[in-house]
Amino acid sequence: MTTEAVSSGTRAQIPAPVQKDYYYWLRSFTAGGVAGCCAKSTIAPLDRVKILLQAQNPHYRHLGVFATLKAVPKKEGFLGLYKGNGAMMIRIFPYGAIQFMAFDIYKKFLNTQLGMSVHIHRLMAGSMAGMTAVICTYPLDVIRVRLAFQVTGEHRYTGIINAFQTIYLTEGGMSGFYRGLTPTIIGMAPYAGFSFFTFGTLKTLGLTHFPELLGKPSLDNPDVLVLKTHINLMCGGVAGAIAQTISYPLDVARRRMQLGASLPDFDKCCFYNINYNIIPQKHIFLTLVLIYILYVCVC
Repeated sequence: MTTEAVSSGTRAQIPAPVQKDYYYWLRSFTAGGVAGCCAKSTIAPLDRVKILLQAQNPHYRHLGVFATLKAVPKKEGFLGLYKGNGAMMIRIFPYGAIQFMAFDIYKKFLNTQLGMSVHIHRLMAGSMAGMTAVICTYPLDVIRVRLAFQVTGEHRYTGIINAFQTIYLTEGGMSGFYRGLTPTIIGMAPYAGFSFFTFGTLKTLGLTHFPELLGKPSLDNPDVLVLKTHINLMCGGVAGAIAQTISYPLDVARRRMQLGASLPDFDKCCFYNINYNIIPQKHIFLTLVLIYILYVCVC
């Protein structure tokens, strides 16, 4: 009996940390994916307008942000505002989940391996997590952008599977799915890094200096303070706006390169030409400023 009790107790104790980690990662994966899907679905119309204007779609290039929001439903129907949303949903769940999980992994690794400040850890872990998520899900982002850029009556692709097949067969195999990866990675490092860094810093400052005003007891551990829901949203918005501001010019270059053969000036869509020949043109500059304002709003 004693042996059985000890053996049973040992079996009960050993899986506890493993089981705790399993549920933690499962919650992180689910929370990150669901949150990403909800957020992107909400701003899908604005995101499509951003893509149309960034790449100067011939049907809407003469319009502003709000005029395009009105013109798309008239020309393509209400669901036209959600073109590419299916591919985005397929992508955003693994993207958000991978990013949040990778951030925790990198942060723990850096904390144990490097003797730097916690702020540097946040910056490095955020950048590495963002790049990991982008690389893993980049082909889906290319397909989503191609579908969102299409206008009713001039479809090059009939759906996600057809887009995958067409790009693979006509644009050099798998390399066609990684067009624009260079500006994406360059832009993602400061975006993800400063996003996590700014949010973490604001959270720490708020809970340190104004714990009673901004904090509330955690549901999991009442002894630990967390930000109130509305404060958490505000900090996330500020962090996102700062990160988007830093990486925005590279996002314009990325979109034009991702579209590739869908653009009439396909031969100009390399990283150098976009940054030095296309973006500085005076008639595009004002549009880019308006798109930037939209970009900050949807971040």
